[in-house]
Formats: sequence, structure tokens, C-alpha cells
Amino acid sequence: MTDALPSGSSAPTVLRIILGKRLKELRERSGLRLDGAAKALRVNHLTIRRMENAQVGLKVPYVKELLRLYGVSDAEVAEFIGMAERANRPGWWYPFRDALPDWFRAYVSLETDAEVIRVYEPHYVTGLLQTRDYARAVIGAGFPNDDEESLEHRVDLRVRRQELLEREDAPTLWVVLEETALRREVGSPAVMSAQLDRLLEVSELPNVTLRIVPLSAGPHPGTGGHVTYFRFAERELQDIVYTEVGLTSAVYLDQRPDVVTHLEALTRVSLLAAEHVPDPRTYMSNLRKEFDK
Repeated sequence: MTDALPSGSSAPTVLRIILGKRLKELRERSGLRLDGAAKALRVNHLTIRRMENAQVGLKVPYVKELLRLYGVSDAEVAEFIGMAERANRPGWWYPFRDALPDWFRAYVSLETDAEVIRVYEPHYVTGLLQTRDYARAVIGAGFPNDDEESLEHRVDLRVRRQELLEREDAPTLWVVLEETALRREVGSPAVMSAQLDRLLEVSELPNVTLRIVPLSAGPHPGTGGHVTYFRFAERELQDIVYTEVGLTSAVYLDQRPDVVTHLEALTRVSLLAAEHVPDPRTYMSNLRKEFDK
């Protein structure tokens, strides 16, 4: 995995990504090249590469044969196979797969399993904090050709994603919003008032930090566009950065120079927001009054 994660209906779970990386490490430790492992299975070397990069499911017979080829003990093989079977199970989002663009499916998987999520959002309130009415208006603008049933299906998915904030093992969520995202009227003044109420409510959660960058703050490193940073409890999996490219694609970065550059930008923008708006709750309360007029 260098500049993108696999997408499509088989968007990988974090466990599958980790097991793929372990397969690669075991192969390299055994001294085998991709073509050598492929020859033992009588498959194309691309099959091995795709398994290691979590681009396909982990076929248990293939995994067993590879682990034995790599000199793994029977006990370790049994443990690995058990994890592979769990990793191959569809994620909770599978029933919503038709509502997810291919390039966004991996995002939902990563979001579900992340320990820390940091978001910079210049245009709208980030999806994890949207009310249902706000989400409907935003999604409707993005998918203008959807019928009512399809639109509600997408909205259901967005609302369902938000359940992770209430989990016992909820991730730490750190969100930086541009002032524009809060002043852009989405839906109606009433929708915006309810959205600001939601932000005031969620900002009281112990695992959520919300910052606001006012227009008066001027240019800053985040103005390139939306960025999400994921960190995981499983230390075998490095940090991942998601950033959108135009209207129909995105990239997932995990190379250290890329991740560090984006993380430093997120930190600078967060500090800038705290300097200019030290009390986001008061700011949002005042803004809410403007929509109530």
C-alpha cells in the first residue's frame, strides 16, 4: 500500500490489511520472492501481491499453503487462519455498498477501526457530526439525480456511521472546521440552527474536540482541501491520510513523508484555530442566534 487502498465492494477491514502485511513480512523473512510464492501455489504472482496489499480476500487454502511454505508453526497457522476468516467477513457497511462511491468504501472501514481521527473540513460540517436534515441537503446536492429512496439510503449510511462516537471504545475525534462551513446555509436557517445545536452537544463529549478557523485567520497550510488522518491501536498498521481529488476520486497515503506533512499541516491549522477562536462553543452559540433571526 503506497498511495491508495483497494476499493470496491471488497473494501478491506483493518484486520485484513494487517494480515496482508504479515504475509508479506513472512515471505520476505523466508527469502522468497513473489514469483517463488506464486509458483508454489500455481498462481500468478499478482495473486500473491494482491493478498499482501489487501486488494482481495484471503483465501484460506492459499493462506495455509503460504504459511507452511514460509515455515510457520502449526499453532501459528491455526491462529492466523482464524484471523483470516474474521477478516474476510463483510463489514457492517456491506448492506450500504450501493450507497458508497468505490473510492470511499475503504474510508468507512478505516473510520470504523481507527483509534484517532483528525479532520480538516473547509466546506461543510464533517459527516460524523451532521444532523439528518443537514446530511440530506448536502448529499442531495452531491447526488442530484438520486430518487428519494436512494437519497434516504445514503443518509441512513451517514447517520449509521455516527454511532461510533457513542461506542465504549469510541475513537478520539479532532475536527477543524472553516468558518465558511458554518456560515454556508445548508437546507434552511432552521436546519442550520439544529446543526449548530448538534455541534454544541457533541463538543461536550470527552472524546471530541472541535476547532473553528475564522476567515480573518488568513491563508494557512490546510487550504488545499479536505484531509482526514487515521491512527490505529494496532501498531502493525501505520497512520493513513485520506484526501479527496476532484469530485470522483481520493487517495489514501501511508508513506511516512506524506503522512508527516499532512499531520504537521493539521497541527498548524488546529493551533491557528485555537489562537483565533479560543472558545468555539461561544462562537457557535452566537452564530446560531444569527440563523434564528
